[in-house]
Amino acid sequence: MTQTKHLPVPPGLAGERADAGIAKLLGLSRSACADLISQGLVTQNGVVVTKSDRLIDDAFLEVSLPVPKNQLEVIPVDVPGFRVVFQDADIVVVDKPAGVAAHPSVGWDGPTVGGALLALGIPIATSGAQERQGIVQRLDVGTSGLMVLAKSEVAYSVLKQAFRDREVHKVYHAVIQGLADPLSGTFDAPIGRHPKHEFKFAVMENGKPSVTHYETVEAFPAASLVEIVLETGRTHQIRVHFSAFRHPLVGDTMYGADPVLAAKAGLDRQWLHAMRLSFTHPTKGETVEFESVYPVELQHALEVLRGH
Repeated sequence: MTQTKHLPVPPGLAGERADAGIAKLLGLSRSACADLISQGLVTQNGVVVTKSDRLIDDAFLEVSLPVPKNQLEVIPVDVPGFRVVFQDADIVVVDKPAGVAAHPSVGWDGPTVGGALLALGIPIATSGAQERQGIVQRLDVGTSGLMVLAKSEVAYSVLKQAFRDREVHKVYHAVIQGLADPLSGTFDAPIGRHPKHEFKFAVMENGKPSVTHYETVEAFPAASLVEIVLETGRTHQIRVHFSAFRHPLVGDTMYGADPVLAAKAGLDRQWLHAMRLSFTHPTKGETVEFESVYPVELQHALEVLRGH
């Protein structure tokens, strides 16, 4: 049994190796996409794609995704760099590396947060579908940093509502191309699904309200480090807002980043890190705050950009 995806190649992914570009487009692992290509399950403009092929601007892709019976099973797996920052009977806060999905999904064969926790002997038992148990927020596969999960039913209910009511304080650091003008400000622009690209999002008149506050922290010759506070939590919100502002995140070629600059910085994903997280504890009623540090690959990219 397969599920076929039909999608055009966005300009930002034109010229990329097929496996790498499709991985970014579908949110799958690169190895999974390489396997699909080797099995002849990917075509571009009607021609079967090979491993050496490059994506063509605005070409039409068809990707057939096998749907295994255990597609949404949470599988325990040791994840290098995955760290538990805090846990008690109600919540667990983790520091997630890039390359780890929040939960299982069709076509994703890589590690998940739930699987990493199971491997550490930390089960998440809340109501709902097995693959999404405890999930009250998500981070993109290519985004690193802090994420909270619920371990108890009451924590799940309270935290879900806190996120809906915008009561959770979320601070991110990102490196954007160029220098923002003004140096600080707010994006208040609705976001919806891109009209031409199924797995992308865009600023849309009929999209959901989306609010992003930013402030420049440090400027480099070709890029700048910004601190971001999110009021809302739309999919790809930071990436979409800065792309629309003509300052895409360094490394985010899916949303228009310069692939040459990304390569010089040693990045194969967007420079985006969930730095700080604070909220009212769901059962104790006190404010809890957590902070992360940049992973090695982002710190290296910063040092390269400072001297670029």
